[in-house]
Amino acid sequence: MIPRKTYTVDEARKRMERYCVYQERCHKEVHQKLYEMRMIPEARDQIVVHLIKHNFLNEERYAKAFVNGKFRIKKWGRQRLKLELKRKDISKINIATALKEIRDEEYHKTLDAIAEKRLIVIKESNRQKKRKKLADFLLYRGWESSLVYEKVKDLIP
Repeated sequence: MIPRKTYTVDEARKRMERYCVYQERCHKEVHQKLYEMRMIPEARDQIVVHLIKHNFLNEERYAKAFVNGKFRIKKWGRQRLKLELKRKDISKINIATALKEIRDEEYHKTLDAIAEKRLIVIKESNRQKKRKKLADFLLYRGWESSLVYEKVKDLIP
């Protein structure tokens, strides 16, 4: 077995600065990375404090970037976004702030677009089964059930 490289606190700090500059990170990801680098808890805390103080690490900024990216690229709904941010231990306040970045008009247009696009793909003759497949798809993507069932009713009368 090959022994793993050990890091001094300075080396680890520099490495984590590069890690955070490359892409927005949350505290959980940074702690996990430091754990994988086999840093002791005191060193991990010291490095995280340094990253926060020098603005390499900012949970609110991370949450906003995450929401914008996943909504615009993967077309996730608010429910899914909220769940994924909770899994990353982001505070409720930061989650709420990030979700406010999505304008309602844009949100509804995106729902309309992905629902119509998916409806074309669903090859089902039974109306009920077709409705269920569309609803399941939208619910999985994290769209609110009230919006989903309303949209399904509109598209498949």
